[in-house]
Amino acid sequence: MTETQDVLAETAGVLGRIRLNRPKAVNALTLEMIRHVQSALARFENDPAIGAVLVTGEGERGLCAGGDIRALYDHGRDGSGFGETFFREEYRMNAHIARYGKPYVAVMDGITMGGGVGISAHGSVRIVTERTRMAMPETGIGFFPDVGGTWLLSHGPGEIGTFIGLTGDSFGGADAIYAGFSDVFVESLKIPALIAALAALPASVTLETVRATVKAFTEDAPPPLAAHRAEIDKAFAFDSVEEIVAALEASNSEFAAKTLKVLGQKSPTSMKVTLRLLRLARADARLEDSLEREFAAAHAVLASDEFYEGVRAAVVDKDRNPKWSPATLAGVNDSLIDGYLTHSPEKIF
Repeated sequence: MTETQDVLAETAGVLGRIRLNRPKAVNALTLEMIRHVQSALARFENDPAIGAVLVTGEGERGLCAGGDIRALYDHGRDGSGFGETFFREEYRMNAHIARYGKPYVAVMDGITMGGGVGISAHGSVRIVTERTRMAMPETGIGFFPDVGGTWLLSHGPGEIGTFIGLTGDSFGGADAIYAGFSDVFVESLKIPALIAALAALPASVTLETVRATVKAFTEDAPPPLAAHRAEIDKAFAFDSVEEIVAALEASNSEFAAKTLKVLGQKSPTSMKVTLRLLRLARADARLEDSLEREFAAAHAVLASDEFYEGVRAAVVDKDRNPKWSPATLAGVNDSLIDGYLTHSPEKIF
């Protein structure tokens, strides 16, 4: 076993295990953790004794609450280039996971948000439980769904991804499967037995064998979001946030009223950036295309005030009262959004 303070990498039978180990921070990813995960992935991929990789989170609260946004807040404008380095390495890790040469199994038990989605939802076998609470909550902190989130959200069924991306609402394991973020539902109490079964497989294991092994532990879970699918598809089909809001306002449903209240708390700029990125990602041929565009947008975010105000309100001062600027959708013009797509001075792939 190789160990760092925040990532544990070990072998268990045929498995190369990666255990995120910052439980007090719900395993939020630091730059050091991303580097250690990448190192472990490369080592396991080249080890013939390893048949599959398994990623889990230590502690009782979840797999991973996201990226270390406090570090990005502290260093994003100090001229060190920390933010650009963080996103470059994280996005390359996301792409590596999606193209991984061996079965990549992620257990999305508990909180799995933002960067936690990036380290799990691009895998080949994605497991949720009854404890899963998933979200791409970035519009609430002046950011946008990244780590390949625009790819995942834009390729989900109907407009479910648009709804999830704009509202940042959390959802459970069954809805994660419904939205295309996960594959199977396993009761959390069965996870230890599942891990043992995977570890006992031969080193020559195939993806089909891994999936069959996991399937023996799965059960059906009805997705609550399915009940609102028709209304979501109708309201969120537009290519402007203003039209989406108007469609929700025209509805008399309780669901629409709740959704409007949620959208009213988000950054108008972030919602418009997110919608533009989602629509562009629909035409992408590869995950890397979406990540490249996200990297450009992340550069713009780090140079703007919106992200720092969002993190201030949510994490630093914790007053939950961000002062967005512009404060209204009408104040966010197309040229401002265009700037989020042309800011990157370099390519990452």
